[in-house]
Amino acid sequence: MSNPQHLQYTKEHEWLTAAVDGVSTVGITKHAADALGDIVYVQLPEVGDTVTAGETCGELESTKSVSDLYSPVTGEVTEVNQDVLDDNALVNSAPFEAGWLFKVRVEATDELLSADEYDALTNPQG
Repeated sequence: MSNPQHLQYTKEHEWLTAAVDGVSTVGITKHAADALGDIVYVQLPEVGDTVTAGETCGELESTKSVSDLYSPVTGEVTEVNQDVLDDNALVNSAPFEAGWLFKVRVEATDELLSADEYDALTNPQG
């Protein structure tokens, strides 16, 4: 599975865009969406909340399980994806596009992986 090269990733299966005017977009990877199965509920941080790199900031519930959402960065949430809150299936159908979760004004990052490093983590046999 090849993940978009322009994104950075966490070991917890979140992705992060490069900051534009200090703001990055956060979502979960296709690998995570596939592992969760059909997502039926999404809880996200609220605009104005401060999230901390490596700590939980929400949760995703599927027909199989509940999974914590971890923030890849520390910063202030500037926007949440209302489309995902209205239609949770977007996380499964378009995790790298319409299924993004929230935007954050980045103050600090946690350890992030390149697309190739994330591919190696999720597909160790190559």
